[in-house]
Amino acid sequence: MTTVQRPDRDTTRWLSSYYFLRAGVSVGWVAAALTIGKTLPPVAAALLVAYPAWDAAANLIDARRSGGLAANPSQALNAAVSTVVAVAVALASGWSLHAVLAVFGVWAILSGLLQLATGVRRWRAGAQWAMMLSGAQSALAGTFFIVKANGSMIPGITDIAAYAAFGAFYYLVSAVWLKAATARRASTERTA
Repeated sequence: MTTVQRPDRDTTRWLSSYYFLRAGVSVGWVAAALTIGKTLPPVAAALLVAYPAWDAAANLIDARRSGGLAANPSQALNAAVSTVVAVAVALASGWSLHAVLAVFGVWAILSGLLQLATGVRRWRAGAQWAMMLSGAQSALAGTFFIVKANGSMIPGITDIAAYAAFGAFYYLVSAVWLKAATARRASTERTA
């Protein structure tokens, strides 16, 4: 049975801060990927491992802050999947960029579907439409990554950077949406 978290000030404040953090880290990652990661292969490899590793850590932090891992199974599973993917990316980077992109593709599908499930479960917390849209788009991007990984063109970190940039956008939209909702609620309470 799916439980729906009630929107309260602490939840809204936490999610807004968390989404701003996720957006900021993603923007920083994209900037690093498009600058030093694009020209230095060892940095690109480290960034490619760090991306799913950060996702694992972020899901753990959020799940623990939002009632624990047992109360947030989609995030607990997402953290586990992202941890395995970080290791798989490290191993695949020694093989080929096609293998790395294929691993990212599988991860984008799985993590996207899990993010979609988390958004559905958290619907009443607010701003989850953007998280659900992000999850669905992630799953579609994963399919594109797998197709491209089987092509002849050599992929690079810039392929992943575009994906991360969209993720940053959705996190930012959710964070701003929650901040605006909090401001509207406070304004209504003051005039009541």
